[in-house]
Amino acid sequence: MGHTILYIEDNPDNMMLVKRALESRGYTLLGAVTGLLGVAAAEEQDVDLILLDINLPDIDGYEVARRLRASEKTSLAYVPIIAITANALKGDAEKALAAGCDVYMSKPINIRELWARVEAFVPAPEQNK
Repeated sequence: MGHTILYIEDNPDNMMLVKRALESRGYTLLGAVTGLLGVAAAEEQDVDLILLDINLPDIDGYEVARRLRASEKTSLAYVPIIAITANALKGDAEKALAAGCDVYMSKPINIRELWARVEAFVPAPEQNK
């Protein structure tokens, strides 16, 4: 049985890249193009992991992470969140971790690093055989 990953990302090219990379490993990927839609999707669906862009068109990823961690859906307090962002300034990683993210990755997305980071939290379904 596959694991479900929610990717909150407004860039369609990044969304397609990550979707292809993770689905090739057997994951199911849900997408949300704004922070508010991402929070709603996480509260409505059961997800095993959340990939989170920081620069979103409505609320930023830091606020998304804070809302997920404070959600009435208590399981969201424990769902791993990987921040994936072009923000690479000093202090950005610490800010993401302080907001509730578990890991910080910088863009451009390195597929091998993405696979390794995701599989550290949620083993690939093809490896569960």
